[in-house]
Amino acid sequence: MTLFTRDRAFYRTFFPLLLVITAQQLISLAVNLADNMMLGLYSESALSGAALVNQLHFVLSQVVTGVGAGVVVLGAQYWGKGETEPIRRIISLGVKLALAFGLIFWAATTLFPAQLLHLLTTDEEVIAMGVQYLKVMSWTYIIFSVSTVLMVSLQSVQTAAVGTLMSLSALVINMSLNYCLIFGNFGMPRLGITGAAIATLISRVAELIIVVVYILFIDKKLQMKLRSLLAFDFSYLRDYVRVSLPVVLSGAQWGVAQAAQTAILGHISAVAIAANSIAVVIFELFAIFGMCCASAASVTIGKVVGMGELDKVRSYSRTLQTIFITIGVISGALIFIFKGGIVNFYAVSEETRRMAVQFLTVLAVTTVGSCYEFPVESGIIAGGGDTKYAGIIDVSFMWLFTIPSAALSAFVFGFPPAVTFCFLKADQILKCIPNAIRCNRYKWVRQLTR
Repeated sequence: MTLFTRDRAFYRTFFPLLLVITAQQLISLAVNLADNMMLGLYSESALSGAALVNQLHFVLSQVVTGVGAGVVVLGAQYWGKGETEPIRRIISLGVKLALAFGLIFWAATTLFPAQLLHLLTTDEEVIAMGVQYLKVMSWTYIIFSVSTVLMVSLQSVQTAAVGTLMSLSALVINMSLNYCLIFGNFGMPRLGITGAAIATLISRVAELIIVVVYILFIDKKLQMKLRSLLAFDFSYLRDYVRVSLPVVLSGAQWGVAQAAQTAILGHISAVAIAANSIAVVIFELFAIFGMCCASAASVTIGKVVGMGELDKVRSYSRTLQTIFITIGVISGALIFIFKGGIVNFYAVSEETRRMAVQFLTVLAVTTVGSCYEFPVESGIIAGGGDTKYAGIIDVSFMWLFTIPSAALSAFVFGFPPAVTFCFLKADQILKCIPNAIRCNRYKWVRQLTR
């Protein structure tokens, strides 16, 4: 038994996808990093307020990503069979579902901005900043939902370059407008946190225009037409719901759980919110390869299952797991080495800086687990046809261990924030055990196509 498959088709599928998706996500993270740093320079309360709003956005992004993942899992198997008509119909369903979620989040955040932010913190100054930010950001949710599903859906047919173009445009637009609108440079008004939100809204509009133009006029694989995208065709609704519903529910609960984690830190202090915001962005920057492995692995496994070449699944799975662990070790080491230097770029208080470094020390360890457990459950296992497993394992660990233990640490025992943060991230290591067992039993391989 060898750790690496000798099938060249694996490497031709997996690594090009991984590199393109990673480049796209890396640029997106650069946007978040620039936002963080510029708002940190403006004021620490603005940074914390935006961080709270971003937690609400994270809930939506997890739901919408789940909608897109359902399209990718089912679409990749049809792509393996060489059938594109079902993929077009499934994408149309995914876009409409994502739009519905975007409208729900827009309505909730428009009608109840302060009430939602009060769930995450009791600091009135931070809430006031968050409400200013949310007044504009709520409009991005509708646009983001549609563009994200369209972008992710293209991965099912091994097209990911448009996502990189979208992210690059967002980076240029967002950073340029942030510089002008947050600080009032080049004769523009000094709008602070509202300026950052306006910059994000404009960049989201640009992303939507790019992906719609590409999918309707440039892409040659799907040959999608506007009437196909807008049509109410429910012929694949049952198949799509069966595959995507577990992923959507899993994403929703994961987003809510992450918001609950922020609420625990937010009720400790505003410093903890700012430190967590800094640490998470830096973690995402260094763990980007590991996280993107999930999307590339899902398409790689789904394609061979769709082609009926089930004999390749075992060797592909072993190779992928070896890659995940290797990337995790490298990512964790880089976080540990560079954590202090990167945090020093932030114009924040010494207390916030010290706490962010403590959080990153924890993440340097748990990143190894994150880069293995997440792409195994959401990439290999989900791509092979079992979309329910990830939701079951995530819900179990999050609500039976992570949230209760962190809440006890913070509010009952009064442990330091760094100890509470350890409880919040411990599941990233613990989930490796059941995920490894499940992955290597191969009971998740299922044909989903008709």
